[in-house]
Order: sequence, then C-alpha cells, then structure tokens
Amino acid sequence: MKYFKYLIIIFFIISSINLRAESNDLSYKITKNLRCLICQGQSVYDSDSEFAISLKLVVDEKLNEGLSEIEIYDFLKDKYGQWILYDPGLNKSTYLLWLLPLFLFLIGGVIIYKKFIIRKN
Repeated sequence: MKYFKYLIIIFFIISSINLRAESNDLSYKITKNLRCLICQGQSVYDSDSEFAISLKLVVDEKLNEGLSEIEIYDFLKDKYGQWILYDPGLNKSTYLLWLLPLFLFLIGGVIIYKKFIIRKN
C-alpha cells in the first residue's frame, strides 16, 4: 500500500511530461482546432472516426510538405468550408459571431445603467 503513493506520483509525472510534449507539436495544435465533421462535438484530435483519422494523416502530410499552419487551415477551409475550424477568423461571414457578444454586453450595460443609476437620481 505504501508503494501505491509512489506509483501515483510517477503516473502524474509521466502524464505531465507527455502533455508538454504534445503541446509543442504543431500537428497537435492544428488537429485540436479542427472540428470533426462526423462527430461535430469533438475536435479531430479527440475523435476516432475514419474522417478524423484521414484528416490527421492529411495534416501530417501537409506538414511534411513544408506547409505552414495558416496554409494548412486555408487548404482545409477551401475543401470543407469555414465550419471546420473551431476558431474562425474575422471576415464578412463571421462578423455577427464576433460582434454579437460585444453588442449584448453593451446593451446589458445600458439596461443596468438605466435601471439602477438613473433611478437613484
């Protein structure tokens, strides 16, 4: 039983080393930002569908060809559309996505100001 503590400590050390190695990998970063079109709730990295496996191979192939991260994203956006990215860039089709939270925050601030600040005066 006293060795059990040591095994747990060793397990956490090995896990943290493994996570650091993955976070430095560009393939890991790219596949974490790609949405699996089959699972739709998982990233390509987390999914085990055939689509995700083939997309991981495509990303590795493109990295071996010397393409940058942005070039790989552009290639995949051209092939599958903007929806494949979890973090889409700001363009004319995503203005609403980026500006709606700011707009709602401002509207909420105005409502709070009118309800509480103006009533006190």
